[in-house]
Amino acid sequence: MPLHRNNAKGRPVSGWLSLAAAPTFAIMALLTAATGGADMICSSVHDMSPFGGMVPMYLLMSVFHLAPWLRLPFAGGGTASGRS
Repeated sequence: MPLHRNNAKGRPVSGWLSLAAAPTFAIMALLTAATGGADMICSSVHDMSPFGGMVPMYLLMSVFHLAPWLRLPFAGGGTASGRS
């Protein structure tokens, strides 16, 4: 299926795919924070900087990929509840 094809609601598949990035990075940040994740493997000096590590990186990536979510309420052209 080509990424430019529209689905039943008229939104391209690539548009729906762009909505997956922010929640995926947020979940990765939560899982990494809960389990310790790659920080234990990648860092030889722990607690060197509060901004170092994978959790802040995943949170920043989540913030950078929020644009499709912020545009979503304005894309429909209808009311906020979805009723015309």
